[in-house]
Amino acid sequence: MHKVLVLGAGKIGSLIAGLLAESGDYDVQVADVDESVARAVVDAHGLSNLRAFGFDAGNAQALTAHIAANPVEAVISSLPFYCNVAVAEAARAAGAHYFDLTEDVAVTRGVRRVAEDADTAFVPQCGLAPGFVSIAANALIGHFDELRSVKLRVGALPQHPNNVLKYSLTWSTEGLINEYGNPCEAIVNGRATEAAPLEGLEEIEIDGTLYEAFNTSGGLGSLGDTYGQRAETMDYKTMRYPGHCAQMRLLMNDLKLNQDRATLKRILENAVPQTLQDVVIVYVAVTGRQAGELREENYVSKIYPQVIAGRLWSAIQVTTASGVTAVVDLVLKSPGRYRGFVRQEDFRLVDVLDNRFGRHYASAGTKEISGRMVVAGETGQQRAANGGR
Repeated sequence: MHKVLVLGAGKIGSLIAGLLAESGDYDVQVADVDESVARAVVDAHGLSNLRAFGFDAGNAQALTAHIAANPVEAVISSLPFYCNVAVAEAARAAGAHYFDLTEDVAVTRGVRRVAEDADTAFVPQCGLAPGFVSIAANALIGHFDELRSVKLRVGALPQHPNNVLKYSLTWSTEGLINEYGNPCEAIVNGRATEAAPLEGLEEIEIDGTLYEAFNTSGGLGSLGDTYGQRAETMDYKTMRYPGHCAQMRLLMNDLKLNQDRATLKRILENAVPQTLQDVVIVYVAVTGRQAGELREENYVSKIYPQVIAGRLWSAIQVTTASGVTAVVDLVLKSPGRYRGFVRQEDFRLVDVLDNRFGRHYASAGTKEISGRMVVAGETGQQRAANGGR
């Protein structure tokens, strides 16, 4: 069995630990600052290969001591983003692989520095966005001989919105505020630039439903570094129901709560309900030239809540947890293949969707807009040779 440590037993960490343990191939330690929370995860599964621990992983000394006493091959962080550089340093010192779910750009840069010349893999930004959306975009990009634009759009939305924000809290409030309040990376006219969050408002219609999309931080991941010199434009935007962006601008900009995020967090958690009845929408559009012709291809998928190990999990929990566990599985199945800083686009879409954990993306089905199925790994020239399928 592969020995792994999952840090954080909350909404996402609990499912990560459960997925890995239920597979039968992982000896999983799940740790939380509140041991009773970790214990509840263990009790829910009743498996001998799933054990609970209680300590503060934000305390570098406590984390290092735990790993020294309980060696593991990999450390998976589902902690708040600001904890992750210290966790990466502890994993590096222990000679373990490292994975996280961070959307924070500065944290990812810190992890990249920790990963320099490492013999093990350091894979930040796993999950949905950043994460799976970069893997899907990379598959489409591989179909083009020349790139013009790459658009990444992701929404985690309530199925039945009924409040003024037209939103329900589906994951970390701190992470949400971080995305809405921090500068956004983009490629404009072939140059890397910073865009303002909550700007760049646009409309997208999918299956007859109208959505809005606007700039948020972190979702582009490392894709801009990888393909920025080839694309004229590339950006990431969050999808919401129309009207949400205006309300968040009021809170964060007009009322200056972006400078008082603790207050904003209290307001949101007191006023906005949580829900398991959500839907995750992944929308990627790539435009460029194939065999000399200007074309566009799309990847569009809706993922709904799913029952896993006898319990209903929200769509955002499923997509985030299955994204990171699929990547963990691919890395640990290929010793020596991945080392140092590893980008999400280093993983093939077909491998993720075929993976026993990544299949939760495929089981929800993929809806086309462009009228042709995506064939991962096929270039524009190959498509021309195959009759332009």
